[in-house]
Amino acid sequence: MAKAREVAGGGRAVEVPPGRLEGFFARFAERHGGIAATSGTPDEVRVTAVDGTTATAAVPYGVLEEPSVGALVAHVRRPRRVALLLVRLGGHSVGIAFDGRVEVSRTDRHLVHGRSAAGGWSQQRFARRRAGQARQALEAAARDAFEVLVPRLSEVDSVVLGGDRRALDELREDRRLAPLFARAEPRVLEIGEPSRAVLEEAAERALSVEITLRDG
Repeated sequence: MAKAREVAGGGRAVEVPPGRLEGFFARFAERHGGIAATSGTPDEVRVTAVDGTTATAAVPYGVLEEPSVGALVAHVRRPRRVALLLVRLGGHSVGIAFDGRVEVSRTDRHLVHGRSAAGGWSQQRFARRRAGQARQALEAAARDAFEVLVPRLSEVDSVVLGGDRRALDELREDRRLAPLFARAEPRVLEIGEPSRAVLEEAAERALSVEITLRDG
């Protein structure tokens, strides 16, 4: 299970692999005095403990007909094929993974300089150069996503994004990638600099369920 991260509105979110999901909820019940109620929608399952603590699981890869822990466990244990798009300023990695293993991928890096401490005209020239480098990097990411992922969208269960949200938002503006972003899961994985190793880790994490915990 990945390290917990703080979420907006209070609480913390954790990623739980499919094989550990049932055990996670069992331990949640033990720690908080038992389960008082389970509710939800097709998009989430919320478990409320006796002490008021809640664990809300976001349903990945479609919807649930029955908002229960058992139905969620069965849902996420099915093998999935996903498209992965990981982007940070100056680097990207895209791929198709089945059941957590990368089948096809493409990774690239482009030099994007950091900020300059100089002032005046030098700073302006540096800013223009940096903007040009960033634009070229995003164009390369869009090209690889279009060539590797878009032709295979009919084969995948969903699309998982990761990296810098601003970079991803810029890629959303590319009309060629509209079908890709239309299939994307709501969450965005927090990752390091994109590489083949990071892509392989993301392929495993993509199968996990994100659960938000809030104290009672």
